[in-house]
Amino acid sequence: MNLDCHQHFWRYNADEYPWINDRMAALRRDFLPEDLAREQAAIGFEGSIVIQARQTLEETRWLLQLADEYPLIKGVVGWVDLRSPEVGEQLRRFVEHPRFCGVRHVLQDEPDDRFMLNEDFVRGVGVLGDFGIPYDILITPRHLPHARALVERFPEQPFVLNHIAKPFIKDGIMEPWATEMGRLAENANVFCKASDMVTEADWERWQPEDFHPYLDVVFEAFGAERVMIGSDWPVCTVAGSYEQVMGIVQDYIEGFSAEEKRAVLGGNAVRVYGVR
Repeated sequence: MNLDCHQHFWRYNADEYPWINDRMAALRRDFLPEDLAREQAAIGFEGSIVIQARQTLEETRWLLQLADEYPLIKGVVGWVDLRSPEVGEQLRRFVEHPRFCGVRHVLQDEPDDRFMLNEDFVRGVGVLGDFGIPYDILITPRHLPHARALVERFPEQPFVLNHIAKPFIKDGIMEPWATEMGRLAENANVFCKASDMVTEADWERWQPEDFHPYLDVVFEAFGAERVMIGSDWPVCTVAGSYEQVMGIVQDYIEGFSAEEKRAVLGGNAVRVYGVR
């Protein structure tokens, strides 16, 4: 199936979504499964992986409740407190739900760039392996060396890099991002989401070709067997429509083999997250 590997839902509340600033004012409303279903149907996508947007256990519970109600939600990447001594118990409760398929922490907002290498956090990532749960890595280019150090400690743990690590597309900067992406990709347990590149570009004037050098790096490093398409809807809508955003990757892989297309457009996400 064609599967969007990265999107969000929320009932908007200013206190709970402080990162939605004035420039993103259009996001200050509810975004729910009915809204996404219309967008997906228009481009032939059959479902999605919904990703946490708040760092609370309540958020994870709410997303799993939505998954019970809406078949388009094939999986939920939620949040647990990886630093807590009770992380195992938190995971034990969530893995009972068939749609719980991953964990994410908003590393990019932590004041310490090496936060992911702190002893308590590393211990929590280790617990994920006991449950066979992938970890989604949300970072920016400056974090890439630390992410590599983390994944090298857990060669059997699946990791999924979000948003190609948010390179500086608007300014056309490639290095050291490109080199660090190649180094990270040397770890076969790391997958990469080709998602939400538009918010790192010029929101008003981007062209599909602006992303080709970055996608060249991603596919050269990870190969079609470890890249998956994602939108980051509704965040991406500040810079383009759902169809436009998804079309960037769809058009880029037009010349790929049928097998490679199936992998990027859903097969890899199904394989990593274990959804159906």
